[in-house]
Amino acid sequence: MADEEGGQVKPGHELDREAQARRRLALTQIRQYPDPSLRMRAREITEFDDSLASLAERMKALMVDANGAGLAATQVGVLRRIFVFSLDDEVFAVVNPELVERSDELETDDEGCLSLQGVLVPVERHFALTLVGKDVDGSDERFELEDVPARVAQHEVDHLDGVLMIDRTTPEARREAMATLREQLSLVR
Repeated sequence: MADEEGGQVKPGHELDREAQARRRLALTQIRQYPDPSLRMRAREITEFDDSLASLAERMKALMVDANGAGLAATQVGVLRRIFVFSLDDEVFAVVNPELVERSDELETDDEGCLSLQGVLVPVERHFALTLVGKDVDGSDERFELEDVPARVAQHEVDHLDGVLMIDRTTPEARREAMATLREQLSLVR
């Protein structure tokens, strides 16, 4: 679920030069840690209009170009409760998502994030769940998810609540991740 650079990506995807360039460009448009918007809680969406549809299309394009598995609005600096994710080679937008009917079975796996480049941490998540919400037109959506898609949905809903994967990992993995992030920040300055 993560690439060698630590971003949350679709498994098994090798990128050619053009795709690598699109990925780099997309990542410049995705907020990076420690951007404050990543720690803010997104607001419920009440208007299903053209601006929402445009936001969803922009997020879908960014996620695809970044070769990501999911992308939350907070990651593009928009504090609205919407995320996009890839499922069975199709990209869906979920507005006002809720995770319901979580399985008792938990699974720990390494996660990466498009907003925390270069970081992989083990995170325990529910193996299966039901995701409900609305599409961009306001119609009800329901997804029965297992394994990686369930993990992605939990990761993206966390983003909408201002929670990052480094908040859900072990203390040791968090320390290592923070050291990597500090090093990246010092190189930028």
